[in-house]
Amino acid sequence: MPRMAARVFAYVLAEDAERYTAADLAEGLRISPAAVSGAVRYLVHARMLFREREPGRRGDVYRVYDDDVWRAIMLAQLPVMEHWEAVVGEAVALVGADRPGGARLAETQEFFRFLREEMAGVVARWGEHRGRLRAPGTMGPPGGLA
Repeated sequence: MPRMAARVFAYVLAEDAERYTAADLAEGLRISPAAVSGAVRYLVHARMLFREREPGRRGDVYRVYDDDVWRAIMLAQLPVMEHWEAVVGEAVALVGADRPGGARLAETQEFFRFLREEMAGVVARWGEHRGRLRAPGTMGPPGGLA
């Protein structure tokens, strides 16, 4: 992740507000509006921030993409891994799995398949774990989950 996008995302995670204008982000981080523009464009594209319009306001406001931001981020990576798995599979077909380079490519393809399947399982287990943390009567982590 680019440095400025990482700064903006960390700020949005740690700050208490629910929504931010570009001016809010620039002021809070003491950076230029141009730096904010590039950072939020990256974060919106990566589905880490969501851009919306509030009635009566001229500019956009930004918020964390999803109530469960990390689940959303990980789920957004699954199609990317599936794409790489397919692309590497095409390379295996071109090179031939019986050659040393093709064997390395085939193993790379299998790695992406394995990682994609495991990540889907981790996201599902995270949902269960998060549900337990949020269950009534549980203390959860220090500070609790909102």
